[in-house]
Amino acid sequence: MSAAPIKSILIVGGGTAGWMAAAAIKRSVGPNAQVRLVESADIGIVGVGEATVPTIKDFNALIDLNEAEFMRETKATIKLGIEFNGWGSKDSAYFHPFGTFGQGPSLGDFPGSFFALKAQGKAASLEAYSVCAHAARRGKAGARSGDPRSTMAGFHTAYHFDATLYGQYLRKVCAGRGVERIEGEVVQVVQRPNDGFVDHVVLKDGRTLSADLFIDCTGFRGLLIEGALKAGYEDWSHWLPMNRALAVPCARIGPATPYTSATARDAGWQWRIALQHRTGNGYVYCSDHIDDDAARETLLANLDGEALAEPRALRFVTGKRKKLWDRNVVSLGLSSGFIEPLESTSIHLMQVGVIRLLQHWPDMDFSQTNTDGYNRRLGREIDLIRDFVILHYHATDRDDTDLWRRVRDMPIPDTLAERVEMFRDRGLLFQVGADEYFSQGSWMAVMVGQGITPRAHNPLYDYQNMDHVAAGFERIKQAWTATADQLPSHEDFLKANQMWSEVA
Repeated sequence: MSAAPIKSILIVGGGTAGWMAAAAIKRSVGPNAQVRLVESADIGIVGVGEATVPTIKDFNALIDLNEAEFMRETKATIKLGIEFNGWGSKDSAYFHPFGTFGQGPSLGDFPGSFFALKAQGKAASLEAYSVCAHAARRGKAGARSGDPRSTMAGFHTAYHFDATLYGQYLRKVCAGRGVERIEGEVVQVVQRPNDGFVDHVVLKDGRTLSADLFIDCTGFRGLLIEGALKAGYEDWSHWLPMNRALAVPCARIGPATPYTSATARDAGWQWRIALQHRTGNGYVYCSDHIDDDAARETLLANLDGEALAEPRALRFVTGKRKKLWDRNVVSLGLSSGFIEPLESTSIHLMQVGVIRLLQHWPDMDFSQTNTDGYNRRLGREIDLIRDFVILHYHATDRDDTDLWRRVRDMPIPDTLAERVEMFRDRGLLFQVGADEYFSQGSWMAVMVGQGITPRAHNPLYDYQNMDHVAAGFERIKQAWTATADQLPSHEDFLKANQMWSEVA
């Protein structure tokens, strides 16, 4: 017989993480439990997570958002992938597209065929076989087709949006669905003396708020999960040494590009994200190799248009909470850890944390088995994303600055080393379980894009008629080219589908 159900949930902290949690939890518990969120207008939010991955569409569908309204409200644009400049070598460039390479819903035998053709000089560049890459390079956009025979079946998209506006939009949506917002600053966390569970929090004005389940969305502070429960932190700065970022918007010049740009700099990398009303920019860097003033000068010297504000500074330590869920407190967003936004996974991890919480939803017994399962499962997902981001630094031939020599030569996790060596041996790709986010195609895009060349291809393909395979690859390339040519421009697509804000 089940224990009593959870009847009250208190989310401490707003921003993107807090309001995503509020929307998803309220959608799931309905009128059967009270959902409240406490936040203070006096406490700023980070609000720079402006690029997403395709799973955001699933989350928005889960909480029943109208796509056109959401895009207008958040000044959103379409994202088809990420352009990487200067990562493999200083002058290199490649594109990591969404969707699939080749034809069909999965890679199938594409990698093996591709490398066998490459060995014979019969394959084009990898991105030639991605419809998303073709569209992005042309500034085009469209909608994915549900017909597996369509050339648009592999056309996966995500969004760029103003994260602050997204939080505000979700706040408005939540208010209409029964989530209670409480204005106030939490100054004390009171635990039960017998088991250390959080009993209530105390606000600056003396009010107290109790709940059965607490969601910590207090950012890097981790007010509940770390400040009270001392869950601990696993520091990954020896693998990911970037520890600071500067973010600044600038005036948008020209059409909004349907992809993110990540350009390597001497001491880190710079992002560029085109929204409807402005362009978001930031410099993620390591303070061991550049001071803050020089980083600011580098960022401002590499903007498309006029800066619209002073650069905003962030400091962080890459890593994850040792316990993402401890007793009756679940950490989400920055309170659970941080991986730099190189592959736009910050909002994805907020979303995954919420979804896993719903899948592991507790009752008043707070089963330790259930909590441990959540921590293992989500922790593993975070580790796999960590490895993927480390790959970008490790897989470089650059030796022109101290930072790039440092990351090129640093030891890497055994889990990543195995993947790199398997790929380097004969182009073998694999995924670790169903919960791993990045596909074989994503791993292939980065490894090939940054110059990891397999020593050999799978000899199985030597039995095939490679001229016939080459002809099939050429047909795919031509089909993707023709499809991209026929798509509307990015902005025309948004306007035609009522996704463009008139005040952008």
